[in-house]
Amino acid sequence: MQKMEMARVFHRDPEIMGGTPVFTGTRVPVQNFVDYLEGGESIEDFLAAFPTVKREQVIAFIEAAKESLLAPT
Repeated sequence: MQKMEMARVFHRDPEIMGGTPVFTGTRVPVQNFVDYLEGGESIEDFLAAFPTVKREQVIAFIEAAKESLLAPT
């Protein structure tokens, strides 16, 4: 995923949540999503709890993480 595409999914801004990565257009930290998954919750549970985050953003975040992990070194 290219940087421009990632900016539509999540970003960091020192003026928003002190620079914590958040889903673009929200104040919802990406870490909240990771915490939900680690706690055994589903994507649907996360989206219900944080309705300002779009499903497409969550899927794109997962894809970006996958690409990063599987990228050749």
